Amino acid sequence: MSVDNHAEVPTDFGKNLCACISCHLVKTLDQFAGGGCENCGFLGMEGDKDRCLECTTVAFQGMVSVIDPASSWCAKWLHLSKLVPGCYALSVQVEVPPDIKELMAENGRRVLEVG
Repeated sequence: MSVDNHAEVPTDFGKNLCACISCHLVKTLDQFAGGGCENCGFLGMEGDKDRCLECTTVAFQGMVSVIDPASSWCAKWLHLSKLVPGCYALSVQVEVPPDIKELMAENGRRVLEVG
């Protein structure tokens, strides 16, 4: 595993965190705007705060930090084993907009429906 291949660690905790609605990576909104999502470059969040607001949510529960996704049973159980090391939401409660669902499907990401 490359040391350079990891997500940015959240610089703040509490109400300032949000999760990517595609991969559930957790960072601050400013971090998503500054560097995008390390797993979901196809969402085009880098440098676009409005797009970040469309592609992230504060409606998530729990968080897990994954250091070595390929060998972590927790990462496998949460379907994070092919993503970069980082902090991830355990559960995201948001209805994914149709245009983002389409982008996710085109990029091989499964869409979990809120039920």
